[in-house]
Amino acid sequence: QVQLVESGGGSVQAGESLRLSCAVSDRPGRVYDLGWYRRAPGKEREVVAIISWTGDRIIYADSVKGRFTVSRDNTKKTVTLQMNRLKAEDTAIYYCYADTQQGDWGPGIQVTVSS
Repeated sequence: QVQLVESGGGSVQAGESLRLSCAVSDRPGRVYDLGWYRRAPGKEREVVAIISWTGDRIIYADSVKGRFTVSRDNTKKTVTLQMNRLKAEDTAIYYCYADTQQGDWGPGIQVTVSS
């Protein structure tokens, strides 16, 4: 099982930026996509961004394209989500995800954007 721990959340004003990081703990040799999901109040969890092992395939939700950037460092075992020009509708709990056979999730971290 992959252990995932998010950091970097908090409260900001609309238009500001936040950077989320996820530390990945796993045995060497495993290969999988990593990603970020979020759950806004009263809504279902939705994908934000997915990045492949080599970083050559990246998928973004339409709502964050042009504002968010996902990246990973396989040496440091981290995946990062740079969030710029944040909007109130970005308020949610953000989850780090590892696309393993069983799917592994971090505990989540709160991001609050005030308009």
